[in-house]
Amino acid sequence: MGWRDGIGCRLRARRDASARSKAEMACFRAAQQEARRTGRAVEHPGPPPSGFTLLPWLLMGLGAFSNLFQGKTPNPWIGGIGLLAFNSLYIYVVFRAFDKKKRQERSTRVALLLMAALTCGLAAAYGDNWLLFFPLLGLATGAAVRGPRLKEAGTAVAVLAGAVSYAHEGWGGTTIAYATWISTMVTAAILSLSEAVRDLRAAREELAHRAVERERLRFSRDLHDLLGHTLSVIVVKSEAARRLAGRDLEAALSQITDIESVGRQALTEIREAVTGYREGSLSAELDRACSALTAAGIEPVVRRSGPPPAAQTEALLGWVVREAVTNVVRHSGARRCEIVVTGAGERVRLTVTDDGRGPAAPDGGAGVRGGTGLKGLTERLAAAGGTLTAGAGERAGFVVRAELPVTADVTEPVAG
Repeated sequence: MGWRDGIGCRLRARRDASARSKAEMACFRAAQQEARRTGRAVEHPGPPPSGFTLLPWLLMGLGAFSNLFQGKTPNPWIGGIGLLAFNSLYIYVVFRAFDKKKRQERSTRVALLLMAALTCGLAAAYGDNWLLFFPLLGLATGAAVRGPRLKEAGTAVAVLAGAVSYAHEGWGGTTIAYATWISTMVTAAILSLSEAVRDLRAAREELAHRAVERERLRFSRDLHDLLGHTLSVIVVKSEAARRLAGRDLEAALSQITDIESVGRQALTEIREAVTGYREGSLSAELDRACSALTAAGIEPVVRRSGPPPAAQTEALLGWVVREAVTNVVRHSGARRCEIVVTGAGERVRLTVTDDGRGPAAPDGGAGVRGGTGLKGLTERLAAAGGTLTAGAGERAGFVVRAELPVTADVTEPVAG
């Protein structure tokens, strides 16, 4: 992979992360509005994990910049180059610190060491406002060095800050050492805690999805056992009736009566077993959609967040995915199709977006196209307390958006 491809991958990953964050915040705001009516608590998704959260602290370097601008710094060109290099290293380190793999790489540690050496050089040469670079060094250290070596790294940075500050400010420089220590430890603690919360939330969602899949697997096994036994009995009795039909019609009729009785009993048991389970799996429908798109030469992109909705809601969303993807494959001429499922609070949202020709409604409008597909789904979602809209995208292509309560009340069978 060339460097251009690498930059493109990083930009796409950043755009995807930003889109996920916006989707989560939109779901949170909608859930907040719903919570005001229901009185239920809503969990805030929190800010996206990004180095942008640590960039405002660079304002601490405004004092040094002011000294340069006012001509109070000897050799201003050297100071200006040092200030630019420090800011560049700080940005490089803090952005890599939010990626666990990247912050453990040697390049990140080397950049942090260069930043420490540059901070010592600038602070020792100029003192005054340049000493405030040490707390910034502590922020970068706390963001990049977490785990068992944090205490040693924080202590080393604080001692270094105290020694350089003491040479300029005397004992008053101990405040710089204390600020450096605090900034290192507090930054590491906050970022580690937020990372743990995100990991726990992701683990909780994964466990919820696995629990649903395990339950469906258990049900499928039970249904298999039920049908296997019943059909075996029917086959055996049918063979017996066929053999007896030629020589003992009464015995054959008895076997046929038994077949009817077994079939009716099996039908009753199956109806009882599938109550609440007739709805398909949204995960399976998404897998089938990816397979269909790939076979049609369209790149599928699927993103899913939030806990799994109720079975009835999954059934309706599955039908929306099937209908929307069918339209993409048949009519769009697209090269890329994106399917996003987000759930927060009491609502779950599905968006299917393609970059194709974007077929409009027969009447030229931007609403739902005619026919029994999306129109029928619009009625079904409305009956369940949801909405379905479809129309041209902001840039190009076609967009289908569905929104449902997490526990939709489906009052009729879901059928195509």
